[in-house]
Amino acid sequence: TEETDEVRSLTLNYRVALFSLTLLYYCAILFFNVSLIIIIALDENLHEPMYILLCSFCVNGLYGTTGFYPKFLLDLLSPSPEIVYEGCLFQAFIMYSFASCDLSILAVMAYDRYLAICRPLHYHSQMSKRRLSQLVCFSWLTPLCILSINVFLTSRLKLCSSNMQKIFCVNWVIVKLACSEADTFSNNIAAYISIVIYVSHGFFIIWTYMHIVKTAVRSENVRVKFMQTCVPHLISLITFLVTILFDLMYMRFGSRDLPQNLQNFISIEFLLIPPLMNPLIYGFKLSKIRQKILYLVHVGKQVT
Repeated sequence: TEETDEVRSLTLNYRVALFSLTLLYYCAILFFNVSLIIIIALDENLHEPMYILLCSFCVNGLYGTTGFYPKFLLDLLSPSPEIVYEGCLFQAFIMYSFASCDLSILAVMAYDRYLAICRPLHYHSQMSKRRLSQLVCFSWLTPLCILSINVFLTSRLKLCSSNMQKIFCVNWVIVKLACSEADTFSNNIAAYISIVIYVSHGFFIIWTYMHIVKTAVRSENVRVKFMQTCVPHLISLITFLVTILFDLMYMRFGSRDLPQNLQNFISIEFLLIPPLMNPLIYGFKLSKIRQKILYLVHVGKQVT
């Protein structure tokens, strides 16, 4: 499968500059996410449900960006970037499962905050280690299984075009490349089922925050807790939804008359902003992690 011509048409100087900036940005994503994961893993005081879910969130950020950035960097260095059909399907699977896992993890984090704020006396009994393990498995395995079915159905289609109109592979775009006589009915059904499942995740998050806000209004202590732990989650959630909806709406209904650079930016917003922003927000906002980071910086200064 040949990829879109925009990467191929870049001048050499522009490619080198873009390659350098992209590599630097990807290294920053790796550094901040891996740092947060290591801090949480090594500090037993942070082995609490909220921080373990945050660790899972960062792992998913690494998973999704690794599905895009290394291939994109290679394409920038290649005079004729291409990807085999199987590789394209695999990348599409990673992109979709990354976004779906993000929403699933955000839904589980919302449930955790609901229990901590609205039902504090039952929190430790309802958010036990076993329940936490089940929720983490749910947030990962459910999207992976659903998206495996979607991509498998797509792999059965015969394509009549190989020109991707995005800088990475997306299941919906691959389906649109199928020959006119191809039966895409099962693909559409699977896509609609996926949409229903993840829209229900959204409604569940709204339900939890309705109760959280109602509880926070009645208590000053709860409001402080809300500001400390729920605000980072809300920022991550809103950023994720805005970037994903921009991409989905543009992919389905957008005009091809927009400048190519703007089209590319819209396409990769969810791979640019959330993976870097999330560890920074949680690192600075959550007091336990912030104190641990400041302690490590202080120790590092003393050593040097």
